[in-house]
Amino acid sequence: MMTNQKNPLTTVVSYPERGAGGSNQYRGNCSPKLIEDLIAQFNVKNICDYMCGSNTTRDAAAVMGISSHTYDLHSGFDLLHSDIPERPEYIFWHPPYWDIIQYSDVMYQASEVQRRFGYDPRLFDLSRIPTWDGFVQAMNYCMMKQFCALEKGGRMAVLVGDIKKKGKLFSMLFELTKPGTLENVLIKTQHNCVSDRRHYGGRFIPIVHEYVLLLRKDAPLQVPLLMSYRVGGDMRDMPGATWRDIVAGVLESCNGCASLEEIYRQVEGHKRAQTHQWWKEKVRQTLQINPRIFEKAEKGVWRLIRAA
Repeated sequence: MMTNQKNPLTTVVSYPERGAGGSNQYRGNCSPKLIEDLIAQFNVKNICDYMCGSNTTRDAAAVMGISSHTYDLHSGFDLLHSDIPERPEYIFWHPPYWDIIQYSDVMYQASEVQRRFGYDPRLFDLSRIPTWDGFVQAMNYCMMKQFCALEKGGRMAVLVGDIKKKGKLFSMLFELTKPGTLENVLIKTQHNCVSDRRHYGGRFIPIVHEYVLLLRKDAPLQVPLLMSYRVGGDMRDMPGATWRDIVAGVLESCNGCASLEEIYRQVEGHKRAQTHQWWKEKVRQTLQINPRIFEKAEKGVWRLIRAA
């Protein structure tokens, strides 16, 4: 086994020269140097990859002189439904970044997979899931399935990125379930991407990095889970919102102007009013002591002063 580490890992990794391994024509592939450095850092003896793409992990393992087990949807293994054959020591996982790059019937022929293995890969391809919530659900199922398969003391390295659409960030890092012990998060700079040749205008900030999460399974059955949930909230029920913020929010919801009675109506019944006996008096006081934010439009009617 080769243990010479050319690039000792830090929390920021960069591989301007991709190196040999896998195929640089297979879109979304990563540098084999990252996998080689992970193998050396953790003295890995066997590595598994259940979405191996162009088999970069297999080739990196060969360079490092260790064994590997690699699978993919295009070669007869469906991570959503197939049983994981191994009890892995180490898993490298680089899932699709939602639908940024579609794989089945783009990077390989779905009809050929169906002929050889008897299923249509487009039905189980994470990159073809139409909604973000559906993708996150499938991604987290695959995450937990792989982590549960690890032997005690085993590790996962998960390479994920962010997606920007119509002014909104969809972050795999934040919405990925993180089981076990989170050892590190590495920032990996991106190089030689198709998007590098595009010019963006306005306020768009290009994404030029990815994340490598390093997780360890310390216990055979009971493991901690770090999970993200998206829930709705109302400022009128939040402990951190001030009366000024609540009243300003009510006026904004009324196109900047509302009667005192309408403000009362929109505050009543919410936690802030329920926990303050004299809440109507507090609303009036808030309007009166913030002259740079609120002004009286007419008797009994208040207006929000817009920032210049």
